[in-house]
Amino acid sequence: MTRKSVTPGTKKVQRVQTGVRLEKRLLKVLKGLAEYHDITLGDLLEGIVLYAFEGKSPFSEENLERIKDLKKIYDLDLTSEDSHKLTES
Repeated sequence: MTRKSVTPGTKKVQRVQTGVRLEKRLLKVLKGLAEYHDITLGDLLEGIVLYAFEGKSPFSEENLERIKDLKKIYDLDLTSEDSHKLTES
């Protein structure tokens, strides 16, 4: 029997499948950013949330520039001011 090697400092977690609904253009920007970093959308969201839970910004200046570009590409005009004020058409 072989054992999988684990990178030092990693933690085992149990992940679950979820049916989260997101605004279409926001999802495209998130997927684009995940693709840029060669990580899954789930890994990106986990990272964003873990940083936010500690009151930290999850994005470097370089990432903020990439997000700005992706928002332009996908015509995403939503801001934090729109949070909790969105309705479906």
